[in-house]
Amino acid sequence: MLHKRLIVGTLLILGIIGGALLDETVDHVRLPRALGDTLDRETFPRGTVVFIVVVPLSLLAARELAKMLQRKGIAASSRASCGAALVGLLVSCLVPESTNGVEAVALVGTAAAVVLFGSMVFLARRQTVEGIVAATGGTLLAFVYLGLMFGFLLAIRRHESAWTVLWVLLVTKSSDIGAYFTGRAIGRHKLIPWLSPGKTREGSVGGVVVAACVGAAGAWALRGAGIHDGPTVPVGALAGLIFALVGQSGDLMASMLKRDVGVKDSGTVLPGMGGLIDVLDSPLLVFPAAYWLLRLTSAPQVGG
Repeated sequence: MLHKRLIVGTLLILGIIGGALLDETVDHVRLPRALGDTLDRETFPRGTVVFIVVVPLSLLAARELAKMLQRKGIAASSRASCGAALVGLLVSCLVPESTNGVEAVALVGTAAAVVLFGSMVFLARRQTVEGIVAATGGTLLAFVYLGLMFGFLLAIRRHESAWTVLWVLLVTKSSDIGAYFTGRAIGRHKLIPWLSPGKTREGSVGGVVVAACVGAAGAWALRGAGIHDGPTVPVGALAGLIFALVGQSGDLMASMLKRDVGVKDSGTVLPGMGGLIDVLDSPLLVFPAAYWLLRLTSAPQVGG
């Protein structure tokens, strides 16, 4: 199991790095004149590659979530879950920058109302009310968990470079890695035995320390590479601490979902790691925290 995790994890990291490089490259590619005139811009929108990658990941994770709920006896629909996740993803990242706060909140609220009503109408096609409340709740879970929260990744990319997005992901996953190996080496005291018996307090602390170090080192590297709108070294260390704690909470939140439905992993798409939700559980909760931390501590980039 460990060697599979190492192989798949290495491939994922290389893929993420390659994606960041491609996204930065595409960000500066000039659009054809006709398309540029139509979109009123000269280059591709920021995060074009990230968007292309995130959408299918969100949809696949929504299918996993629906299957998990079905194991619990909930009449969840994969199509409804995918639609809800897509709506949440789009509304959380494509609201125009010129939209004021009240209108932005109204747009997200309207999207939630559409998902709620649309889910109930879709589920009512079976001509029975049995299980509609639980199934609608599952659809709304997909809307928030795999839509709105995932959309914060794209919202971060609006204001930050792809390398800063990469930094957020690596810092978050470094906590998982640090917690795993620290727990295996010196873990003695269970963190929450009834929820996740494999996690230890020592592992949790190890994850926080590793993430803080990676956060500071990554911020230093970003500054050294000329990305001066990214986090400073002190902010990087603070971010590592916050991302580790929030990410571990996201991991426990996913564990709560999986234990309730009676599965160890959300899927089998990633050998040695389980499903997409098993890999995304910590970053999903970190993305909103990372967005606000970066917005509050670094000057937003202009243009793109």
